[in-house]
Amino acid sequence: MVLTLNQVLSIILTVAAAVVVVFLVLFLAQVRKTARQAEQALAKAQELMDGLKEIEAKVNAGLDDVGQVLQTSKKAAAGLTQAAGFLSAQVARPAARFWPVLLPIVTLALRKLKKRKEKRDGG
Repeated sequence: MVLTLNQVLSIILTVAAAVVVVFLVLFLAQVRKTARQAEQALAKAQELMDGLKEIEAKVNAGLDDVGQVLQTSKKAAAGLTQAAGFLSAQVARPAARFWPVLLPIVTLALRKLKKRKEKRDGG
């Protein structure tokens, strides 16, 4: 049995079409699998982003608290500065002229207290 040219070409084209269809089916199956994996990866990425948003909210709340603490500390430092200025200007400077008199009296009183404590302790 002799094959004609048309029959040979028909067989070649049929085999080529079958090979192309097989490769096309395998390619589409791989694309489908890759699409599923990409979808899973996107879902995980979305979960991670949600977690990052929660962390960001907590960090922002912490920064707000730190800002409030810093403002309170500034106010306290300003108050201490004013109090120290008042004490130095209104109390220490006017009392400075009495220090030459008060210092010997205070040291004498401290010595007496120390001696009294030593007698009381049995020393």
